[in-house]
Amino acid sequence: MATIEDFRKLELKIAQIKEVNEHPNAEKLLVLTVDLGDKTKQVVAGIKNFYTKETLLGKYVVVVDNLDPAVLRGVESQGMVLAGSDESGLTIIIPERPLKLGSVVK
Repeated sequence: MATIEDFRKLELKIAQIKEVNEHPNAEKLLVLTVDLGDKTKQVVAGIKNFYTKETLLGKYVVVVDNLDPAVLRGVESQGMVLAGSDESGLTIIIPERPLKLGSVVK
């Protein structure tokens, strides 16, 4: 079971997707460039079966900002975009309205 202190260790922030590219070595992954206001990050996300480049560009999303970088099929990911899924598919978690980039999600 996670404690509130465990949750507080995560830095969840609002970001905007600025660029979307095909992953060179994986059919289900996309490589996103996200703007967190004071920096940009590259995030690899397994959302290609559910989103097109056009539908993702400009979207505001919730990103886990303080994950250790991970290499996914040869491409570095510097964070994680939050999403939910059920039997009908997957959807990214988006704020109800645009917020200042880098805003903390509590």
